[in-house]
Amino acid sequence: MTDATPSADGQTLTVRDDRTGKEYVLPIVDGTIRASDLGKIRVSDDEPGIASYDPGFTNTASTRSAVTYIDGEKGILEYRGYPIEQLAEKSSFLEVAYLLINGDLPSKEQYDSWVHDITFHTFVHENIKSLMQGFRYDAHPMGMLLSAVGGLSTFYPEARNIHDADTRHLQIVRMIAKMPTLGAWSFRHAQGKPYVYPDNDLSYAENFLAMLFKMSETKYEADPRLVKALEVLFILHADHEQNCSTNAVRSVGSSQVDPYSAVSAGIAALYGPLHGGANEAVLKMLRRIGDVSNVPAFIEGVKAGNERLMGFGHRVYKNYDPRATIIKKATDDVFEVTGVNPLLKIAVELEKIALEDEYFVKRKLYPNVDFYSGLIYEALQFPPEMFTVLFAIPRTAGWLAQWLELVNDPEQKIARPKQIYTGERGLVFPASSERWA
Repeated sequence: MTDATPSADGQTLTVRDDRTGKEYVLPIVDGTIRASDLGKIRVSDDEPGIASYDPGFTNTASTRSAVTYIDGEKGILEYRGYPIEQLAEKSSFLEVAYLLINGDLPSKEQYDSWVHDITFHTFVHENIKSLMQGFRYDAHPMGMLLSAVGGLSTFYPEARNIHDADTRHLQIVRMIAKMPTLGAWSFRHAQGKPYVYPDNDLSYAENFLAMLFKMSETKYEADPRLVKALEVLFILHADHEQNCSTNAVRSVGSSQVDPYSAVSAGIAALYGPLHGGANEAVLKMLRRIGDVSNVPAFIEGVKAGNERLMGFGHRVYKNYDPRATIIKKATDDVFEVTGVNPLLKIAVELEKIALEDEYFVKRKLYPNVDFYSGLIYEALQFPPEMFTVLFAIPRTAGWLAQWLELVNDPEQKIARPKQIYTGERGLVFPASSERWA
C-alpha cells in the first residue's frame, strides 16, 4: 500500500490495481480526488499512469469556486450564498453584479460609487461604432458583439496587466458598462436604424431599453413593469457555475490574456445553439404545435421519439429549475404591458401535462429557464437572433467574477487537457514519386 497524505478530515479512497496487485490510498477533499493522484497508479515507472476519461467534463471539477452554488437534485441556485429567489425579488442587477464580482453585498456608499462608475463608462470609442457599422446589413448580432468585445482589447492595452488590482477593476467596470451599448447597437444595425447613445440619467435596464427602442422622442420612458422584468431576467442569467461559456472564459483566461479576449471566448461559446439558443428552439416547438388541442398528440410524439420536448430538463437540474418559477411570474408582468402572446396558452398546457405525466416525472424533465424566456423576449419585440445577446449582457458579470477568481487562484494553471491518442504510430514517410505515382 502506498503512502498518501490524508485529507484534513482523514477521508481516503483505496484503489486496488488488479494488474499489479498494488493498493493506492488517495485523499478525498470536498468529495473529490485529485486527478494527478491517479497518475501514481502505473504498471511500471516507464509507462504513463492512469488518467480519467471524461468527455464534456460531466464529472470532473476544474476549479474551486465561491461564486455560484447549484444543487441540481433540490433545485437550488445561489449567488455567493444568496438564494436566487431573494435576489430576483429584492435586488437590482447592478447590485447582483457587485455581489458576484466582490463577494459581498455593497454598502450604500459602495453601491452608489459602483453605479456611478458603470454609468460613467457606458459610452464606447467612436472607432468601435465604425467597426460595427462596417458589418453587413444582415450580420448576426452575436457575431457583431463577439467582434466588438474582442476589439475593445486594442483600445485598452493596459488591460493585459491582469495582476494589477486597480487595472482589473477598471476593465470589469468598463465591460459591464459597455455591453448594453454594444448589444443595443447590434440590434439597431440589423434594423437599419441609427445607433442611440447611452442616456446616463437612466438606470442600467432603462438605458438598455432606450438604446434599443428610442426613435424621435426627446426622452425614452420605458414601462416600469418591463424594466423590472428585464432586471429579473438579467439577474437570473448573471451566472450559472461552470457551464460551457464560463469554462471557455476560464480556459482562455488561464493563458493570462486580457479580460476582453477571455470574455469574447465566452460570447463565442454562448453563440452555439446547444448553449445559448435553447429558448429560440422552444418558440419553434410551440409554433409547430400550433394550438392547445394539439398538445396531447405532441406529448405522445415525444414519448414515441418522433418529437423533441424543448425547454424541459437540464444537465444540472434534476428538479424544477428555480429560475423557471421566477421567470414565469415575469412573463405575467410583461404580458400585462404587451398583451398575451398566443403561444403562452400552448406553453402552459404543455407544462401542465408534462408535470403530471409519469413518463416525464420519472425522467425528471421539468421546465428550465429557457421555456418561458423566449416568450418574454418575443413580447418585447426582439427577433430570435437577439435572444443570445440578451443572455450575454448579464452573463458578463458572472464571466468576469469567474475570471477574477481564476486570476487570483494560486492553484490554477494554463488549461491543457489530457488526450487519449487513437491514431497511427511510426509510419514511414514515402517519397513523392511513390505517393503520386
